[in-house]
Amino acid sequence: MNALAAGNGVDARGLALAHEPLPAGEVLAGAPTTAVHALASLGGVEVGVWEMTPGTATDTESDEVFVVLSGRATISFASPGLPDLEVGPGSLVRLAEGMRTTWTVTETLRKVYVA
Repeated sequence: MNALAAGNGVDARGLALAHEPLPAGEVLAGAPTTAVHALASLGGVEVGVWEMTPGTATDTESDEVFVVLSGRATISFASPGLPDLEVGPGSLVRLAEGMRTTWTVTETLRKVYVA
């Protein structure tokens, strides 16, 4: 479903999301949950809203660009030489396919992604 049709808008900050617990093997601390809501597909690229509650979890990334709408987190990279990245409202980030990351969310993080 294309929730974001041409000529229409969506309030990504106020969009209701259904959270689910992360797989136990990905959780390093706390009991974080995540939610995702696809908004549109543009030529094979998905645009959506993703959110994670406080806690620490690992992930293998998709090729994506995102903008943080609200919340705060530190993204750590398994690759040597990449510094930790502090993100908050307004942060614009590019992640590459296959990157191994650890997300430490201190304030529920909501982002709009293009992947």
